[in-house]
Amino acid sequence: MSSTPTPDPQPSRTAPEAGEPRPKPRLVFDDPLDQQSSDDTDHGWGERPPAGGSAADLARFLDEKPPHHV
Repeated sequence: MSSTPTPDPQPSRTAPEAGEPRPKPRLVFDDPLDQQSSDDTDHGWGERPPAGGSAADLARFLDEKPPHHV
């Protein structure tokens, strides 16, 4: 008999639930330049969605007016 204590058995890792599919790693070989990025849209450049009415047009004009036109 050994006088050293036996290590506690390691807790078993729980297997994924039978109902949960395991995600598989995905390799994508598509050309990334074929996809539209956020910079390709007006929203990506900070453009506002078109708003109707002359008040909205005036507000946009005043917001985007260069400083030398003040």
